[in-house]
Amino acid sequence: MSQEIVFIAFGSNAGDRQELCDRAVALMNLLPRSRVTGVSSYYESEPIDPQGILGPTWFYNGVVKLETSLSAQRLLVILQETERALGREEENRRGPRTMDFDIIFFGQQVIEQSGLTVPHPRLHQRRFVLEPLVELDPSWNHPVFHRSVKELLESLADTSRVNKLNLLPGAKYGSRQACMGPSA
Repeated sequence: MSQEIVFIAFGSNAGDRQELCDRAVALMNLLPRSRVTGVSSYYESEPIDPQGILGPTWFYNGVVKLETSLSAQRLLVILQETERALGREEENRRGPRTMDFDIIFFGQQVIEQSGLTVPHPRLHQRRFVLEPLVELDPSWNHPVFHRSVKELLESLADTSRVNKLNLLPGAKYGSRQACMGPSA
């Protein structure tokens, strides 16, 4: 399988948010047949939650850019397993979360499968996703809207507060060589 450029958003609003995000970044560096090529700054964002299900704690968010030969479905399974390993509770999936991963872009592919829609269907409405995306690759083109992520951010109606944090992403665990084992 050929390499795809993939963007994965991550966020935490339960537990030690910085610790969990640092772990998430470190684990992205260990994905099989993948290589992290960029990590955004961390951003703190207020929960977008009219029903109050997420609780009052703000999220730490970020985006990882990687190259992978994994399929989108296989990557999703690994990310869901990683969420659980980081303490995500399946029975309370909509509530506060130790870790949440979303595949934002999978190359220029448009994927609509059970449990997986890429590009993420609400990314163009979310400042906490677009700001780190623009930091990593402002000219990345949305394959459905045919606009760059920078253009999407500039036209965004979302007025929620998102603050860039002065933290070095993943610094606690450092970066390791990604696993590039034999292709399956």
